[in-house]
Amino acid sequence: MKKTYVTSMPNHIGAFLKASKCFSQLNINITRVSYNKAVDSHTLFIDAEGTEEQLKKADIELEKIGYLQSDTNKTSIVLVEFRLSDVPGSVTSVLELINKFNFNISYISSQENGTDYQYFKMGLYVEDYDKVSEFLKEAEKLCKVRVIDYNSSEKVYDNSIFYNTYVLGLSQTMGLSEDVSRELLVHVNLAMQTLDEQGLSPYRTFDSISKFAELLGASKGSSFNPRISTHKITDNTEITLIEPPCGSNTIIIKSNDKILFVDSGYACYSDEMIRIFKKIVPDFENMEKTILVTHADVDHCGLLPMFDKIIASSKTATCLQREYEGKNGYREENPLHRPYINICKILTSYKAVNPEKITAMWNDVENPSEPLTQIGFFDFEELHFEVYEGKGGHLPGEIVLIDYSKHIAITGDIYINTHGLTAEQAEYNQYAPILMTSVDTDSKLCLEERKAIMQRLGVGHWQIFGAHGFKKDYSVNS
Repeated sequence: MKKTYVTSMPNHIGAFLKASKCFSQLNINITRVSYNKAVDSHTLFIDAEGTEEQLKKADIELEKIGYLQSDTNKTSIVLVEFRLSDVPGSVTSVLELINKFNFNISYISSQENGTDYQYFKMGLYVEDYDKVSEFLKEAEKLCKVRVIDYNSSEKVYDNSIFYNTYVLGLSQTMGLSEDVSRELLVHVNLAMQTLDEQGLSPYRTFDSISKFAELLGASKGSSFNPRISTHKITDNTEITLIEPPCGSNTIIIKSNDKILFVDSGYACYSDEMIRIFKKIVPDFENMEKTILVTHADVDHCGLLPMFDKIIASSKTATCLQREYEGKNGYREENPLHRPYINICKILTSYKAVNPEKITAMWNDVENPSEPLTQIGFFDFEELHFEVYEGKGGHLPGEIVLIDYSKHIAITGDIYINTHGLTAEQAEYNQYAPILMTSVDTDSKLCLEERKAIMQRLGVGHWQIFGAHGFKKDYSVNS
């Protein structure tokens, strides 16, 4: 049995030695430790592995030596950033709230930045976790707020409650429960530790996660305004492209009054997407719903549970089944990708789909020699696709569909129209590479796969539907 301890490091010499001895005496194996005083001067993360009985005993012993403290009151200076409208008197309501909570201000920094907003950084001297949490909830009603751990003058602050307040902000943005928030906290720390060990600043990591969550939250409800376009293929066939601000495109193919979906976007947008589906497909609620998945990334599979039949490659089916069983998917096998994927799953409310719904349409290809290998065919009414599986440059199991008679290519993430992104899509797409170091499993191989797609397109005018951005019009001359 595994357990993550989110503990408070006692401030005395030999503190961690005592914790280590506690675990070793109980024959518990420590599998991960994370402590970064520059980020949080007290919080220590310990991953431990042992029996349920051993871990219960560890709880008791850690509390005895001061790691699991019931009294969470600490004196701290918390650096908070307020995003205020750049108009006279905008800071007054914030100052009144600070006064209401009896916080002393130890530091203030603000300046114009050429936008409609000013960012006020304030160091608040506080003594109570609960008061800070309540203060942040109230402050969010006035303006956008975040707890940070740095400032331009490079002053040093005691950020003993950084993790809790940071995750609180993410949880409020996405409406997460307390239990889910605790799970998120562990993965946020793991992301920080993983990238920090790569020599990358943890500050950039935290900032990127915050902005990623902000973009997700800002696009919900009435603010969810995807670009929607319809493309005529024949008199009886058309393709509708739905491009959300965050996450993958969804394709709806109508042919001879039959409907096929391709990829599904994030789970957190299920209500918003269902409303759009009903407008495009009035009988959506009553029809048997079939979807084809190009690969097993979170932003392509979020809505799979609402479909009756899922068509996928053999490798993608295996990946989705592993996730359903609580095992690592292909992304999580990479330690650099694992924290980001888990954070993404939590923030987007991802749930693994029942593998009984999945049909692995094509046989698995073992050790393919080429960047793209033809694995079979897929017919849907008037459309007749050749199906190619990539070698795993973006993700194992990725497929590309090409209809040579209708000059259509559906490429997933192997080929996307980067020049056809909306401003919102472009902003969203910049954060995954920061948090994962690369969105591709093998960037060089993915480039080879991309070239292989274009080499397979014959003479004529092509319509290429990637998983992000607008349709790409592409002509091949003789």
